[in-house]
Amino acid sequence: MALYEYVTQEQLAGFDKYKYSAVDSNPLSVYVMHPFWNFVVKFLPTWLAPNLITFTGFMFLVLNFLMLAFYDFDFSASTAGHEHVPSWVWVAAGIFNFLAYTLDGVDGKQARRTSSSTPLGELFDHGLDSWACIFFVATVYSIFGRGESGVSVLTLYYILWVVLFSFILSHWEKYNTGILFLPWGYDISQVTISLVYLVTAVVGVETWYQPILLHFLYRDLFSFMIIACSFTVTLPMSLYNVLKGYRSNSLKHSSLYEAFLPFLSPVLLFILSTIWVVFSPSNILELQPRIFYLMVGTAFANVTCKLIVCQMSNTRCQALTWLLLPMSVVVMLAVTGVVTNETLLLYVWTATVILAHIHYGVSVVQQLSNHFNIFAFSLKKPNSD
Repeated sequence: MALYEYVTQEQLAGFDKYKYSAVDSNPLSVYVMHPFWNFVVKFLPTWLAPNLITFTGFMFLVLNFLMLAFYDFDFSASTAGHEHVPSWVWVAAGIFNFLAYTLDGVDGKQARRTSSSTPLGELFDHGLDSWACIFFVATVYSIFGRGESGVSVLTLYYILWVVLFSFILSHWEKYNTGILFLPWGYDISQVTISLVYLVTAVVGVETWYQPILLHFLYRDLFSFMIIACSFTVTLPMSLYNVLKGYRSNSLKHSSLYEAFLPFLSPVLLFILSTIWVVFSPSNILELQPRIFYLMVGTAFANVTCKLIVCQMSNTRCQALTWLLLPMSVVVMLAVTGVVTNETLLLYVWTATVILAHIHYGVSVVQQLSNHFNIFAFSLKKPNSD
C-alpha cells in the first residue's frame, strides 16, 4: 500500500491510456547528444532499472548543491577578499553536472532497450527534473556570487523564478496540446555550465570579474542569456502552440480559463514568496538566500509534479495546491513580526516543505508501482521469484 493515495482512480485510469509524445528539434540534442547517449547506453547492464539511472543523475545535482553549500553557503566565496571555493570542487561540479545530464539522457533509452517503459518512468524523470532546477541554479550562482562583480541575491531570486516558469511552460503546453515540446535551452545550458565549472577550476573565479566588453560583465551575460532565452524563445513558442490549438479547437481543454488554470498555484506561490522577500523585517533573503531558494524551488516542484500527474492522466488540474494555505500563514507570521526569529521560521518551514514533497513523491511512486505491478527500482516483477 502507498503511504497516501494522492493519485485518484480517474487519474490511474488515465495513466493506463497514456502514450508518450514529445518533439525534440534542438540540433545539439539531435545531432550530438542523442548519438552520444545511444553509444553510452550500450555499456549499461540490461538488469539496471531506468528509474535507478534517473535517481542517480538527480543525486549528482543534489551532491553538487551540498558540496557548494559546504564551501559557499551564503554565496560570498567568489567575491574579492573571501576564501574561494577550492579548484577541485569546480572540477567535481563539472563532472557531476555532465554525468547528471548524461544519465538524464540515457534513462529513457535504457527503458526502451529493456522493454520497461512505463508512465511511472516518465513521471519520475520529469518530477525529479522539476526539483533539480533549484539545485542547478543555486550551484551555478556560486560561480559569480553576490559580490560587486556578482549578482545580488534579489536578482538571483527573480532569475530562479524565470527558470522555474520556463520549466513549467513545457508541461503546461503538454497539458493543453498533448505534446511535450522539449526546450532548446536545456541541452545548451547543461553542456555550457559543465564546461564553465571546469574552466573556473583552471582560471579561477577572478576571471569572471573581468568585463567582456566595456562595462558588460560575465554576470550580465549570465543573466541576459537566461532571461532572453525564456522571453524570446520558450514563452513565445509555448503560447503560440497553445493558442494555435485553441483556434483550431484541438486543445484538450475547452476554454482559455481551463487552459491557463495550471498557472494559478505557481503564480500564488510566487506572490507569497515575494511578499515575504519584500516585507521581511529581518531581510530574510539577504540573511538566508540558499535556504530561501531551496524552499521556493521545492514548493514549486511539488506544484509542478501535480500538474505533470494531471497532464499525463488527461485529468483536470486542481486550481490550488494545499501547500499554499500553510505557507500563507507562515508568510503572515513572518512579515507581521509575530514570529521574531525569522531564520528559525524559514528553516522549520523549509524542512516541512521538503518532507511534504518527499512524502508526496514516495506515495505517488508506490501507488503507480502497485497499479502497474512493477518495482520502481528493479526490472523484476513483484510476483516473480
